[in-house]
Amino acid sequence: MSFAIWALIIGALLITMALSGTALRRLPLSTAMLYLFFGFGLGPAGCGLMSPDPLTYAVILERVTEAAVLISLFAVGLKLGLPLSNKGWRLPVRLAIVSMTITVALIAAIGVLGLGISLGAAILLGAILAPTDPVLASDVQVLEANDRDRLRFSLTGEGGLNDGAAFPFVMLGLGLLGLHDLGTGGWRWLAVDVLWAIAGGLLVGGVLGALIGRLVVYLRSRHQESVGLDEFLALGLIALAYGVATLSFASGFLAVFAAGLALQRVKEQPRENANSAVLETGLQSSQAKEALATDSEYASAFMMQEVRGFNEQLERIAEVAVVLVIGAMLSYTYIPDGAGWFVLTLFLVVRPVSVWLGLRGTPVSRDQRMLISWFGIRGIGSIYYLMYSINHGLPRGLAEEIIALTLTVVAVSIVLHGISVTPLMNLYARRKTWRSRR
Repeated sequence: MSFAIWALIIGALLITMALSGTALRRLPLSTAMLYLFFGFGLGPAGCGLMSPDPLTYAVILERVTEAAVLISLFAVGLKLGLPLSNKGWRLPVRLAIVSMTITVALIAAIGVLGLGISLGAAILLGAILAPTDPVLASDVQVLEANDRDRLRFSLTGEGGLNDGAAFPFVMLGLGLLGLHDLGTGGWRWLAVDVLWAIAGGLLVGGVLGALIGRLVVYLRSRHQESVGLDEFLALGLIALAYGVATLSFASGFLAVFAAGLALQRVKEQPRENANSAVLETGLQSSQAKEALATDSEYASAFMMQEVRGFNEQLERIAEVAVVLVIGAMLSYTYIPDGAGWFVLTLFLVVRPVSVWLGLRGTPVSRDQRMLISWFGIRGIGSIYYLMYSINHGLPRGLAEEIIALTLTVVAVSIVLHGISVTPLMNLYARRKTWRSRR
């Protein structure tokens, strides 16, 4: 197919989404649903313009999905404005660790007892499907750094943490299949893949995000240097945090999330008469932006606004590309005989049970607990770990079975959660407002 035809298709899709974006927010539809259906139509089952065979193009698909998850994790970190000492972090941490561990265990039990696969394959399947998606869950995430809603903050924090927290379980599953060295008695897995991967990733990302953020704000507010190119700052920090963490055998996902979180917390102490520049009259737009960027009272906020705005646009572009590919990949798989009961069990039993056990004793309302239980959205993170496993030597027969289950779960999640997110979140907002007025 010629480049001109591709340009025509992508251009028409992007303009259509731009024109209909406001209307879609009022309907029980999500943009991901439309990308999924459009991708399916472009795939072999439709007009055959896309042929992303997951076994043939596993390396490319791993890199594409990895980049999409990294961009989204950085965006999630930029949105979470609560300091780490705040009690509000207890909910997402418990969801990302306790609830996700229970999810992996339950899926593994279902895999062994219900699907008849080996323990290693069952744990790997659980690890692939356990993390909730930070890319496709934008409709249930916090709206801005000052958003303190417990439901939104919990789901946003969970999506930021559990993509990295799922990594040890992926390595455990691969190790039990003989595709990864767990060490004698599992010592290497526990020391490197669990403890160091999690702690090291958060440490590396947190340090780099804070240092680079403080350096940029200092240079701008004190010396009027390093102004502009905030897009380079966002991409550079993502790449740097990921590279340092990965080369240190730590979690690159957690490092990028922590870098965004640390950058968002950077504040500069204003100097006396610091805001005089932005109060001057007659400034043109470019002059006003430079005045804001170099004023010590506003430099931090301006930097965050520019970085967040660019990263959110980049996140939307990544969503379009990856979900189109997922839709096209559906033509290369089959719907397993047990897919129906497996998907229903995952969404209606496994997720609610893991959330209920993980959040026991926490100050969560009934409405919030029910919505957290429902919005366990699966998506691009699961596709990444699927491709990662295939590229680590997963046997073809087992790979085809896990591909079928994973793509089925992701597609059903995109449709079900896409249909339900607008009415359920609107209902939640109305009930919350009603309670606050009583």
